Amino acid sequence: MRVLVVEDEAELAAAVMQRLRAESFGVDVAATVAEARFHADVHPYDAIVLDRRLPDGEGLELCREWRAAGVETPILMLTAMDDVESVVAGLEGGADDYLAKPFATEVLVARLRSLLRRGPVRRQTVIDVGGLRIEPARRRVRRDGVIVPLTAKEFALLSFLADRAGEVVDRYDVLEHCWDHAYEPESNVVDVHVGALRRKLGAATIETVRGAGYRLVDEA
Repeated sequence: MRVLVVEDEAELAAAVMQRLRAESFGVDVAATVAEARFHADVHPYDAIVLDRRLPDGEGLELCREWRAAGVETPILMLTAMDDVESVVAGLEGGADDYLAKPFATEVLVARLRSLLRRGPVRRQTVIDVGGLRIEPARRRVRRDGVIVPLTAKEFALLSFLADRAGEVVDRYDVLEHCWDHAYEPESNVVDVHVGALRRKLGAATIETVRGAGYRLVDEA
């Protein structure tokens, strides 16, 4: 899962990023409206954590802008304003949830997971593909009815490929979606995790298409 954190308070942004990465999220950080627009235009995110007040504009206006453009990514809005009117304005402006500062990062993670369970990125409650049953809400995978233990990153990678089962997915798309900018494009982290999935799920589960990427085989 990849999250965009839009927060101009450097210390808070670093704390949120550190906690989310510890929970195996990929994280990008933007400190301004302009940076947030850039990141959102370039990358598909599973969720956005959006501060309401930013140096170059209002996070609420940015939220409205994204919704007007048809962006359905779950948005968790952060704010120091916790009065009823501000909360209502945020929710009516398109935010899916509202978290007042100060907050515990554990609460933010729990709120994000709740949004992701009901958000548009995982519309299917169960994905059946290639003899696998993937249950995103429970973070569980079965092979021929038997639960296969996966790490958080292995599950994220498998889910990403399952969403595009039968299609060739470029390794850089995988790297950007399941990890973040902390990893160099030349890193072999994707290959390592693909190898781990093959060992756990079967060598024929994921096909390497030379010079193109990977494909989750959509055959039982």
